[in-house]
Amino acid sequence: MQMLYDSDSFVVVHILPDAFVQADAPAGSSPDARPQLARHGFEIVDKRSGKEVYLDGSWAEMFQQQILAWQRETPTQEEVEDTLDGYTGLAQNPVLVH
Repeated sequence: MQMLYDSDSFVVVHILPDAFVQADAPAGSSPDARPQLARHGFEIVDKRSGKEVYLDGSWAEMFQQQILAWQRETPTQEEVEDTLDGYTGLAQNPVLVH
């Protein structure tokens, strides 16, 4: 897990699959024994509403493209926040602290 962004309004975390570590895999098993559907995803937390959305699959791929564009263009904080605000309509899960 890697925090990508943290502001007064949003937190964005990149969640990486643990495909390379398999505690239950037999000794000497090949790298092809890794899970075939291991995917990364992004969690966007809207601190204002206390809700979060998890992006995976094609949503995560589109968001990854946005991150790459941000790395090339160095947007302002307002531009980043406006983009993240567009995802708040998807946020349905309340953030719970255990």
